[in-house]
Amino acid sequence: MAGFDAREFAFFGEGARIWPLAKILRPDCISIGFRSMIDDFVFLAGAEETKIGAFVHIGSHTSIAGGGRFFMGDFSGLSGGVRIYTGNEDYLGGCLTNPTVPAPYRTAERSFVTIHKHALIGSNAVVLPGVTIGEGAVVGALSLVSKDLEPWTINVGSPAKAIRERPREKMLALEAKLRAEIPF
Repeated sequence: MAGFDAREFAFFGEGARIWPLAKILRPDCISIGFRSMIDDFVFLAGAEETKIGAFVHIGSHTSIAGGGRFFMGDFSGLSGGVRIYTGNEDYLGGCLTNPTVPAPYRTAERSFVTIHKHALIGSNAVVLPGVTIGEGAVVGALSLVSKDLEPWTINVGSPAKAIRERPREKMLALEAKLRAEIPF
């Protein structure tokens, strides 16, 4: 974890690792769980609250930004190049936009993104504010997630739509076995 001090974070779990070329803003608002890993070239802008569970992987060139809340459950993952937006500008024309414009001329809308445990987001997918990705759901590469995704589904496209279900029993059994061996 060269370049980062675990004491700067709201919580930093045992065995967690952040590669030195990751860019982390506001670590005091970020909790990272047991044995999670954040690769080089990740941009993580902690804002209201950011909680990353245990055994989570965030791949290179992924960005998590927007000023809102971000939650990522145990055993979930973001592949390379994923974009997560927890907030956005008001683009309907009632105000000016971009972070260089001061209030009251700009209206930034803060929201959340929740990714439940065992969910996976494929390479270069985009997740918009206000979305919950259900437990075990998968998002295919290059997909756009603009609405909540049901648990244990495989979702692809723009906008992402479920194409089939994903089996859950084996993964949950393996999780239970790991938790019995390594308490966290």
